[in-house]
Amino acid sequence: MAEAANGVEDKTTGFVRGLGLLDSTMIVAGSMIGSGIFIVSADIARQVGSAGWLIMVWVVTGLMTIAAALSYGELAAMMPKAGGQYVYLRESYSPLWGFLYGWTLFLVIQTGTIAAVAVGFARFLGVLVPPISPTTWIIGPVNISTNYALSLSTQQLVAILLIVLLTFINTRGLRLGKLIQNVFTSAKTLSLIALILLGITLGYNAQAIAANFGDLWTPRGVTPINPDFAFVPTVSAAYGAYGLFIAFCVAQVGSLFSADAWNNITFTAGEVKNPQRNIPLSLAAGTILVITLYVLANVAYLVTLPLEQIQTTPDRDDRVATAVLQAIFGPVGATLMAVAIIISTFGCNNGLVLAGARVYYAMARDGLFFRSTARLNDKRVPAMGLLLQCVWASLLVLPRTRLRDATTGAPLVDSVTGFEQYGNLYSNLLDYVVFSVLIFYVLTIGGLFVLRRKRPDAERPYRAFGYPLIPALYIVAATVIMLVLLVYKTQTTWPGLLIVLTGFPVYFFWRARDKT
Repeated sequence: MAEAANGVEDKTTGFVRGLGLLDSTMIVAGSMIGSGIFIVSADIARQVGSAGWLIMVWVVTGLMTIAAALSYGELAAMMPKAGGQYVYLRESYSPLWGFLYGWTLFLVIQTGTIAAVAVGFARFLGVLVPPISPTTWIIGPVNISTNYALSLSTQQLVAILLIVLLTFINTRGLRLGKLIQNVFTSAKTLSLIALILLGITLGYNAQAIAANFGDLWTPRGVTPINPDFAFVPTVSAAYGAYGLFIAFCVAQVGSLFSADAWNNITFTAGEVKNPQRNIPLSLAAGTILVITLYVLANVAYLVTLPLEQIQTTPDRDDRVATAVLQAIFGPVGATLMAVAIIISTFGCNNGLVLAGARVYYAMARDGLFFRSTARLNDKRVPAMGLLLQCVWASLLVLPRTRLRDATTGAPLVDSVTGFEQYGNLYSNLLDYVVFSVLIFYVLTIGGLFVLRRKRPDAERPYRAFGYPLIPALYIVAATVIMLVLLVYKTQTTWPGLLIVLTGFPVYFFWRARDKT
């Protein structure tokens, strides 16, 4: 009876196969829904400048995400092993490419996302508990370069404590981790549905609808996109088709980040019951559910608020969803939204923490990571991988950006206190994570073509929907977005590429170490 309740131990790996279809779908959806959907539409609206293009950004993100998930389903059904995407890249190309993914996942993709979501949690907890603030210092800012500083504020401390708490919970076994995931994913999914219904019904604003949907496609109130190369012209969505195209690609950063982490279920394949069936189904169900809610949430924003108000959301954190609830309920709306986002970010980070350590476990089993991460604790989970992930993600919470005047480049100074102003690393982490993750999504989906040729007779319980057209279209679209980001977001994308490249010498170090 205990085994039936908790899952059956896999005698070859020691993992407990305790994740059913519902649990797996909850990991997909729960890892996707964080704070992004409640925030990033303000920046997207400033970039593309119209209600139609705002919705279209989310639709394209949704189509790309679902196309990728359907492609991954074939790989997951072929290779239902702990480590997921790491295994797919290893088998498609070589151990080097699998390692490069695992290395980048550890340095920025998984840990950077965990850090960003934790800061989001602390930020909105600060709405309820004002002493939790980005400027209430425990250790004041120490400038380390012209653009960055290190500090420890009460907000950062809460973010770190969240990471530590979720890490501890997930070292106590899969059953507790999945319980947290299921409860919080259900709660935040219902919260998002409630936001949509409230916006469309109680928030119905005839003037906003006329302004937003009466002229769907003409960009207005846009923010120019300044490239980091002097020889590349500044553009905006109002500058014609080329400017709109660039703005649309750059806007994908926020929406793709908000829809990312759907692949985390593949990391836990060694703990999924009947993985050949349940992983492809959970990938499809989870991504379709979340993307549908994301598009409807943006419709609710546009039904309630004029686009200009979305673009100029007065809160410095661009809390569009908060503005919607404030329009409906008044000041109490900010409190309601803060509670919803606290629940959402808590559940999101639990899924990220749970899944990430399984990749480091798989790497260590191949001799490509610290040997201690290849062992499971007495609860049958990779505790050391969880601990290393916790330490690094916590360190990523500490950097701050130094805010500068857009015209003079001088540091911004608070007019009241006279102290320099600092921002969070959140938006930079968006660029780092999205660019790095797109590289490996393209490579992994390319691996679908490679494996069809290398292993034509391999068992494929599920075959990718629309192959080869849909996977090929994803590769083209993602590659175009990466190229645009390299040109127009160079300062925050080249570090992502550099992190990937640092994996080459590290890989050969691990290989040499494993032979000794």
